[in-house]
Amino acid sequence: MQRCTVSALKFRVQAKFNRCRVGVLELPHGPVRTPVYMPVGTKGAMRGVLSKSLEEEIDCDIMLSNTYHLFLKPGEEMLKQAGGLHKFMNWNRNVLTDSGGFQIVSLGALNTLDEEGVTFQSHLDPSQVFKLTPERSMEIQNAIGSDIMMQLDDVVPATVGEERVREAMHRSVRWLDRCILAHKNSEKQNLFAIIQGGTDLEMRRECCEEMVKRNTPGYAIGGMAGGEDKEDYWKTVARCCELLPEDKPRYVMGIGYAEDCMISALLGADMFDCVFATRTARFGTAFTKYGMIKMKKEKDAEKFGPLSEGCTCYACQNFSWAYISSLFRRNSSAIQLLSIHNIHFLIHMLRDLREAVVEGRTESFAVEFFKNYFRDEKEGVPVWIKNALKECQINMD
Repeated sequence: MQRCTVSALKFRVQAKFNRCRVGVLELPHGPVRTPVYMPVGTKGAMRGVLSKSLEEEIDCDIMLSNTYHLFLKPGEEMLKQAGGLHKFMNWNRNVLTDSGGFQIVSLGALNTLDEEGVTFQSHLDPSQVFKLTPERSMEIQNAIGSDIMMQLDDVVPATVGEERVREAMHRSVRWLDRCILAHKNSEKQNLFAIIQGGTDLEMRRECCEEMVKRNTPGYAIGGMAGGEDKEDYWKTVARCCELLPEDKPRYVMGIGYAEDCMISALLGADMFDCVFATRTARFGTAFTKYGMIKMKKEKDAEKFGPLSEGCTCYACQNFSWAYISSLFRRNSSAIQLLSIHNIHFLIHMLRDLREAVVEGRTESFAVEFFKNYFRDEKEGVPVWIKNALKECQINMD
């Protein structure tokens, strides 16, 4: 067994409401206010959103990029020559890199897996074949220079059979030991472990106990957002947050629905990421105070207010829903404005939760948020959310 002995982060909890906590995560490229949504620039960029806009207009503390995709293009050597991803993309704040483990699932038809690692056939050039091992993932992430780097894990969706989930959980523990040994820049880059185990709470407990022994600077809850039942989802997040250290950040990987981020934060998680905010913008959908609304709805085409009531993003402060809707499908500016808005919405939704916790009004804030967000749904607030809120000692009835 290997243990991390150096950390390049400091995490301080500032206030709590039952399970929910707000804090500051001090990283090499500045402070991160938690709980936090991290927008995803898979290849070091987001479509239609420049680094300057992300920093100055959206006030984003940390973004996510992907090791697998950066390795293929622009490539490891170019990133080394540029002095790392921050300089390459002119981004002054923090970066978290996924290890490439997610591509075991998302590019399953193009890879083979064994104990040594995963062999990929490039989706860009089928003649290019390479093996990503825990050691190679660390080497590439060290070259990228990310502030937080994820271990290479064996990723499986929670819906596969128990035997495969257990195999992936144990392999992820073994691969973490190899990642710790291979990590060459622990004074400036933080390695996070990833908890696996599907929706089996006993398996999650076993994995948490093993990973915590390794003493990594932070911990992620992986294998979620893969089609599991929502009741299983929140119970898994809650159980992992109970078991993980109070003085280290907790990151739920791959979630980007507003309700999932809010519930997970109330259950005690600190960090979230997903491509959903920008991907759904490309299909003409905006996050709003009253849920997600699609541009193509004719009843909203002549709405001359902002995309979302009370939103302070660049799009909402300068343009109307009617204007952005008129541009959609004929001008890429609409997608850019929707992307800026959706990222801003999720980041500042969690900033509003931070403020509510500090001011001692978390319960009323959560009740109002969910009543508004599901106002137009026939069934109202979903039962799974009500059940999760009860666990947080918040009553929706």
